[in-house]
Amino acid sequence: MQIGVETSKAVDQRRVFVVDEDEITRAALQFMLHDEIETHELAQIEEAYEKGVDWLKPDVILLGASFLKSRGLELLREITEHFSDVRILVVCEQADEKLAVEGMKAGAHGALVKPLKIEAVREKVDTVLGRGGAKPLFQLGAL
Repeated sequence: MQIGVETSKAVDQRRVFVVDEDEITRAALQFMLHDEIETHELAQIEEAYEKGVDWLKPDVILLGASFLKSRGLELLREITEHFSDVRILVVCEQADEKLAVEGMKAGAHGALVKPLKIEAVREKVDTVLGRGGAKPLFQLGAL
């Protein structure tokens, strides 16, 4: 068992797809989440569509704002056509917060604004998944 991880979350059968063009952002988000939820990092949304066939459907997609810049807000509708119950969080720089707000008006369920912090990322994912519960028994720095 990892320190700072709630057991009920670690055995949860839901999954997150981190879809971002930036490899460092993908790796950081995957690292922040992998202890508490099955997390897959992908460079293109088409990879998510392929990987999400049948049983491997994502419950949450963390979508890099660069995709909304290049493909428009219509991409959000396209994603929900592929994955009807998916929750979408837009991952963006502070300079792109306006785009993230537009994304939320178009169907995204929230945003993660950089700099990314492990507690904030986990809390936001838990919120969109409807996962509450007690805080972990042991946390780093709490001993």
